Amino acid sequence: MSPRPARMPRAARWLFRSLAPASVLAVAWLLGQGRLRGVADPRWDEVAAAAGLVAGLCVAGVRRALRMPTGSRPRVRDDLELGAPLVAAAYMVVALAGPGMHPLVYVVMAGLVGFFDALPAALLLGLTLGFEALLTLRSGWVPFATHAAFLALFAVIYRIVLNARLALARHAEQEAVKARIREVEERARTYRLASAGATEPAPDTGSQWMMAAVKQVEGAVGSVLEIGELALRTHTCAAFLLAPDDRTLVLHDCRSSSERVQRGAVLAGEGILAGVLKRSVPVRMVSPSGLRGVTWYDGGPAPRSVCAVPLAEPGGQLRGVLLADRMEPEPFEDRDEALLRTLAGEILRAIEVERVLVEIRRARDEKGRFFKAIEDLNRAGNLESVFGAVLDGARQLAGLDFAAITLVSEHEGKREHRVARISGTSPAGKTLEGRVFPDNNGLVANVVRYGTPLPGRDLRAMDRQVLFDDDTRLRGLGALKILPLAAGDRILGTLVAGARRKASLDEDALRMLEVIALQAGQAVLRAQLFDQTERLATTDGLTGLLNHRAFQARADEALAQARRYGRACAVLLTDVDHFKSVNDTHGHPIGDQVLRGVAQILREKARDTDLVARYGGEEFAVIMPETDGKGALVIAERIREAVQAKVFQTELGPLQITISVGIAAAPVNGTGKQELIDLADQCLYFAKRNGRNRSVLPQLMESSRRSA
Repeated sequence: MSPRPARMPRAARWLFRSLAPASVLAVAWLLGQGRLRGVADPRWDEVAAAAGLVAGLCVAGVRRALRMPTGSRPRVRDDLELGAPLVAAAYMVVALAGPGMHPLVYVVMAGLVGFFDALPAALLLGLTLGFEALLTLRSGWVPFATHAAFLALFAVIYRIVLNARLALARHAEQEAVKARIREVEERARTYRLASAGATEPAPDTGSQWMMAAVKQVEGAVGSVLEIGELALRTHTCAAFLLAPDDRTLVLHDCRSSSERVQRGAVLAGEGILAGVLKRSVPVRMVSPSGLRGVTWYDGGPAPRSVCAVPLAEPGGQLRGVLLADRMEPEPFEDRDEALLRTLAGEILRAIEVERVLVEIRRARDEKGRFFKAIEDLNRAGNLESVFGAVLDGARQLAGLDFAAITLVSEHEGKREHRVARISGTSPAGKTLEGRVFPDNNGLVANVVRYGTPLPGRDLRAMDRQVLFDDDTRLRGLGALKILPLAAGDRILGTLVAGARRKASLDEDALRMLEVIALQAGQAVLRAQLFDQTERLATTDGLTGLLNHRAFQARADEALAQARRYGRACAVLLTDVDHFKSVNDTHGHPIGDQVLRGVAQILREKARDTDLVARYGGEEFAVIMPETDGKGALVIAERIREAVQAKVFQTELGPLQITISVGIAAAPVNGTGKQELIDLADQCLYFAKRNGRNRSVLPQLMESSRRSA
């Protein structure tokens, strides 16, 4: 523990704090005696007074700066210690430089009146009038009265103007808040949220609820558009919603590379968008020369390919249009349209969820916890965070003793269920987490099969009912509800909610759990879509290995960690020998089969901590943390021998191939990524030039060059 700094002696502190008032009095005395005559030949008393003012200002400034971190409000004394020397300094300058500098007094006075509170500002105005008397009374009462009246009037007017500006700023801020509320209400009417519920809540809470609902819809639409833009490679991906009068379409949100997207209202009865609305069916169009009927751009070249789907609720009520376009004449395919329909369903479900939320928020006193649960769920960006948000929210809202999330998938043509996450005090505990069970006649499987919540509230025969499978029993629960996690027509899994008390799952709790489950289905789908998009962005489509871009990023991380901790790290570059002749002789399908086979061997022979990537064409790369050159050579030889032993069956008979491998290791051969890759590439081509089907270290390459 460091010692506390020594406290300044009281006498020294008194001396420092006396500098400012003593200097102010000294300037007043010099001014009254008429001894401030000019700067050409300053006397010692003038210099001493000026130095005292500067020192006093420094002391007052430091004291004020030290008080700021504590957040304490400055006292009147502190304000006077800072303001009085400024007034004295201004009059000293005027006396020394002449009447032409008198406006400096008004500038200083304006700053003090604007900066300090009313009381210290009034006291400083009185001090200023005192200095004014010392300066001008010698010339008569008229100059003094004129200057004094102007000073007082100037200070009062400036204070009034400043207060008026502050009042106007506060008023503008309030108007901005009201405008935002009106905008939210308008969007709520567009979403048809404003009509939810029979009774109106208090104005403040109602505005908060409505703003939260609109914000959630906006967030969901933004996420949908980001997925659409990334997955469909669009120029513009936009959502247009019908205005409350159903005559115009209003741009809700978009992701676009263009600045020409129409921000105003678009007539719902014109162009391509009108065709989508009138027929209420998806539209796909492509034209090499540019499409006609494009109303969502404000001039400029028209897109050449468009896919638009209606935002239509299950009852057939149209809510708008979700569209995607491309400037290239690349047509949208069936799967693109299917994805856009799924995203449109996500927007509608987000709106529908918020309708339910508004009604629940108006009816429930527990809105705070409910808001937090929904907020956490919408903020979740991956499956793990989605599971945590769902279970935490469900347990807090309904007082659950047991909660679980299951996911359903297809494996080899058969449906199977997995317990993704468990929360609660069940005796089964964490032993159920990760358990996989086949489709059966249990409650979870039936909920997925029929898409409806099960069972009823009363569990008289709970001990005889199968929840997950025959090997799993949950005892001690008085109430149980299993809700489907739905996203469109798909059932992604279930939310299992159980409580010891039968009264825990009452009507209100079940309604909130239904909303949580509905929102969870959307969140799971979004997370899965994001995971899929991320995999597509980092994985080579042919081999399933990391692609070149992902390899570069992961290599930077691995080598940076190796440099930080002084560890070894090896880089392998490998190339299929005579791969061009394989393609020329056997065809590209066999060439692809060879690349997949080599990738599989690399994946099997490399360690779990190694990073395996397709570097480009028939080249592959491996990053091996915690591995020096000799260790990398052992693994490289193991890979090379496995590839050499692999037999590919073709129409022309069995095919065997070989690979060449170049190796470089940090820190012996360098520490930079590009330096190691270039050296491994040199070793690879050395192997190619010297017979192929071999692994080469830099040491071997250098030794061979020296002997040559």
